[in-house]
Amino acid sequence: MKKFSYTIKDPEGIHARPAGLLVKQAAQYTSSVKIGKGNNLADAGRIFSVMGLAAKQGETVTVVVEGPDEEQAAEQIRKFFEQNL
Repeated sequence: MKKFSYTIKDPEGIHARPAGLLVKQAAQYTSSVKIGKGNNLADAGRIFSVMGLAAKQGETVTVVVEGPDEEQAAEQIRKFFEQNL
């Protein structure tokens, strides 16, 4: 299991465009990708789940990647967050 935290920098938070791109990114891996905020946990492969977190600028989310390609998936998803959120 790989885990990292990220503080949202995008002024609009996790909105539709980056959420859709995140779902596509997560779908490239066989590993499970989850995003947590507070007590809520979202499946990164489902756009409504990601949008349901309502993560705003300045809030910190935790990403948990678990599975056979978790190393590569976690690294690429971390880069995605840095470039898009």
